[in-house]
Amino acid sequence: MSKKHPIISVTGSSGAGTTTVKSTFDQIFRREGVNAVSIEGDAFHRYDRASMKAELERRYAEGDATFSHFSYDANELAKLEDVFRTYGKTGKGETRHYVHDNDEAERWGSPPGTFTDWAPFEDDSDLLFYEGLHGAVVNDEVNLAQHADLKIGVVPVINLEWTQKIHRDKDKRGYTTEAVTDTILRRMHAYVHCICPQFVETDVNFQRVPVVDTSNPFCARWIPTADESLVVIRFKNPRGIDFPYLTSMIQGSWMSRANSIVIPGGKMDLAMQLIFTPMIDRLVRESKRA
Repeated sequence: MSKKHPIISVTGSSGAGTTTVKSTFDQIFRREGVNAVSIEGDAFHRYDRASMKAELERRYAEGDATFSHFSYDANELAKLEDVFRTYGKTGKGETRHYVHDNDEAERWGSPPGTFTDWAPFEDDSDLLFYEGLHGAVVNDEVNLAQHADLKIGVVPVINLEWTQKIHRDKDKRGYTTEAVTDTILRRMHAYVHCICPQFVETDVNFQRVPVVDTSNPFCARWIPTADESLVVIRFKNPRGIDFPYLTSMIQGSWMSRANSIVIPGGKMDLAMQLIFTPMIDRLVRESKRA
């Protein structure tokens, strides 16, 4: 961690809502006048789309049916740690972009399924903001969690996560239910061993829980809405968290444990604004003093 060059890391599995969280943080940064440099977990994948397909086929042929983008070795985690470490020491670093579709291809000038070139961060940023799959990984090779000053986990309960992925991949990417099911099964090993352990390292977790039936996500006709959900917010260290203030400001919320608050799903953006604005202000204030 670095007081002079703080890092915020948002970690969640695919379809968990981390992109929505980024939009909320962008609002906070804009309102509070914070100059944040953002990096995406996709930028640190080891393979582009064609190479990943070839690697999957090779591993299938060798009997490995567990390899996915969730896997440690599908990502350049040492490179990501180096970016975290360098930024914490110097306020500098570099990143690139993974191009998902034609709209992004037009924006970044690179074909879909490829990476842009590495490019340096803008100078004089106040903090680094990461959003992706592996922002709090601790294993035998890397310790990303030690570099981040504020670590946030965003994850729905697993049947909701599967429902979201099935609908997204079918509607936006043209996959069949069977193809998405195969992907979910392939990811389960890495989900258990690579994704879930990170939520022990995070400072604040947001878990969306549907209050409608998601018992069979493979035949669900629609994704539960925010109003059909609750969000459980867990603080790793509740010291200094003003729970009476939060429950008074967020209508319909209550404390479920000494370190946890439950809110209506539609209030998640408000909760993040209330919780993280003072945290970000403190990080930036301390960085300027340092």
